[in-house]
Amino acid sequence: MQNVRKITEDIVYLGCSDRKLSLFESAYPVKDGMSYNSYLLKDEKTVLFDTVDKVCAEQFYENLNYALEGRHLDYIIVQHMEPDHCALLGEVIKVHPDLKIVCSQKTVGMIKQFFDFEVDSRVQVVKEGETLNTGKHELQFLMAPMVHWPEVMVNYDKKDKILFSADAFGSFGAINGNLFDDEVDWERDCLDEARRYYTNIVGKYGLQVQMLLKKASGLDIKTICPLHGLMIRKNINLFVEKYDKWSSYTPEEDSVMIAYSSVYGGTESAVNLLASKLADKGVKKIKMFDVSITHPSFVLAEAFRYSHIVLATTTYNSGIFESMETFLHTLVAHNLQNRKYVIIQNGTWAPACGGQMKELLEKLKGTEILDDSICIKSTLKNEQIEQMDNVVNTIAKSLNL
Repeated sequence: MQNVRKITEDIVYLGCSDRKLSLFESAYPVKDGMSYNSYLLKDEKTVLFDTVDKVCAEQFYENLNYALEGRHLDYIIVQHMEPDHCALLGEVIKVHPDLKIVCSQKTVGMIKQFFDFEVDSRVQVVKEGETLNTGKHELQFLMAPMVHWPEVMVNYDKKDKILFSADAFGSFGAINGNLFDDEVDWERDCLDEARRYYTNIVGKYGLQVQMLLKKASGLDIKTICPLHGLMIRKNINLFVEKYDKWSSYTPEEDSVMIAYSSVYGGTESAVNLLASKLADKGVKKIKMFDVSITHPSFVLAEAFRYSHIVLATTTYNSGIFESMETFLHTLVAHNLQNRKYVIIQNGTWAPACGGQMKELLEKLKGTEILDDSICIKSTLKNEQIEQMDNVVNTIAKSLNL
């Protein structure tokens, strides 16, 4: 049964949600599933904006056929060639063999990699700033390379003032009836998953996101239609502000996130004491994660959020304990910059992980190690409490407390 929703007078939503999905891209836990968004413009010409993941194929075909009302499909705009958006391109071509594929030049080669149909005669390559007139609507194309693949582009509908933003401004989570951010408590219920989506999917490419934000700043945007998550029309300024912070690696919170791993409890006990002392010193909104329990995607999102990060772990096989090492490589892979760190190492007979942690962190631009003096031998001893107090004072001073 069709499930087509109206966005504006001429634009409808054809997307769908997968609530059975537990790991998006086989990597990121999505407890609330995932939405795959596709849109259809019904003007003098008909234009499809991307398709959806193959898991939603049946629903998508029903939606598209119903929305077209027997009309021919003239164009499909491929903003992003990742299979969760382009998986059904070949099937759409079979039904509408004469349509034009509107895309960037880099997309052409990727289409040929994913599909076997004849591509060149069907493609209409567009460049930065070029437009497509469909009748009442004029679509302007803006290149957005590495947000988050090199072929990505977004497009702006000048009539309805909609930015079709590809994977930018997307979010984890299914759509539960409500399509727009002003129909839910977006800041309370959606912002955290939007942050986790950005930091994990796009976070490495801050410079490229900044370039896209600069282009978008010259547009009068009334609605953002991403390829994942709700359509944004109320919280545009807030979302853009968050994107500016995330992509410039500017903390949202001047506070402390503590990430630790602990085998027999000694390290955990030490960071619990540290957290209590920080709270007594006036530090608010402290966040703590056991990285052996919490998926790295959640910890990474909070690392982007916080200004100061404490990393505490034990030496294991002469190196960094595995779950902490995984998280550190996640930080480096996602290019987190401009953070202040405290390193706490543990080791019963040969503590060695502290220096290795520091070496990894120093790969990141703007890293400042505030303190790496605490070395626990199995458990924190009373004579080390003064060291702990010194670390607390150092962090508090750095936070201007």
